[in-house]
Amino acid sequence: MALHRRLMMVLFCAALVSMCGIAAAASETEIRIGVYEPMTGAMAAGGQMTMEGIQLAQEQRPKVLGLPVRVILVDNRSDKVEAATAVTRLIQKDKVCAIIGSYGSALSMSGGPVAQAAKVPVMGCSPTNPLVTLGNDYYFRACFIDPFQGRVMAQFAYDKLGARKAAIIQDIAQDYAVGLANFFRQAFNELTEDPKSIIAFTSYQTGDRDYTAQLTYVANAKPDVVFAPGYYADAAVLVTQARSLGLKMPFLGGDTFEAPEFIEIGGKNVEGVYFSTHYSADAPVTPASERFVALYKARFKTAPNTFAALGYDCYNLVLDAIERAGSSNPKAIRDAMAETKDFVGATGIITLDANGDATKSAVVLVVKDGQFKLVDVVHPR
Repeated sequence: MALHRRLMMVLFCAALVSMCGIAAAASETEIRIGVYEPMTGAMAAGGQMTMEGIQLAQEQRPKVLGLPVRVILVDNRSDKVEAATAVTRLIQKDKVCAIIGSYGSALSMSGGPVAQAAKVPVMGCSPTNPLVTLGNDYYFRACFIDPFQGRVMAQFAYDKLGARKAAIIQDIAQDYAVGLANFFRQAFNELTEDPKSIIAFTSYQTGDRDYTAQLTYVANAKPDVVFAPGYYADAAVLVTQARSLGLKMPFLGGDTFEAPEFIEIGGKNVEGVYFSTHYSADAPVTPASERFVALYKARFKTAPNTFAALGYDCYNLVLDAIERAGSSNPKAIRDAMAETKDFVGATGIITLDANGDATKSAVVLVVKDGQFKLVDVVHPR
């Protein structure tokens, strides 16, 4: 009889816990989504553009599961330590069920382990380094990754520019730049079938302002093209100094060149610079692309950029996962994110692979007449 009473008590307690859980879910008044993007610091332009897209998406879709969505932004200040701190705050203080971010692979690689340990899913907008999601089953991203981006630019240099010898100038302080430089080198060597086709390889540090030594070294090597992965401000100064030293060959870069500041800082010196990126308003690839362009132009009175488009997609990807999960439980959202397939986004049709990475096309833009212009669209092989 005593055993029977104890069993009844256990069942009663289990039912009580279950009822409390249901009551808590029923009393939830909002869905909290965190954002950790750089609003200040060296990468601020990228974070600010991303946030425009997130805000636009929220304006169009302010509710999910019948509840208002509250977006909570924490500035990671373009700093690795601050990125980890921002994710910690969003999880522990703000109690978010999912997170969006961050521009800058190094920042995402700092915040990622924190989210993984707390079992809160993250949807990255533009962190392209493969290590962002590798081994982290709570980190996903809406962008392609650097092995693909490096091959896109190597192929473009080889096929479209006729390059057979290349130089690389990388920002050694940034994981993004180092990874992209290596992937470009591997792809270019394969295309030329020449392990010595990279005839100059040199580095600088974020924030450097004198590139004379690196550029003199490159000038003496006489490459057909220069691949210079780094962030927009440093890259603009680098190209400006290259032109002042008489280097006339094409300069190429990655998606971080796409910021108005690149043209503002470089002016006429960055005319003719090519770079790969995720999206172009000149090449809408889905009905969602066309809708996004119209909404963005109406809201911000200018053509949209890649990072706003990715921010827009990330917000909608998170809400799509919440809706399919039917819950604000982080684990349920994570599981739904992992099953994302054929999502029709502004930047293309997004399917997440086993690593949580998006399989999608890239575009190549060029600076022409002070604007970013579409040159080519490259599809994954």
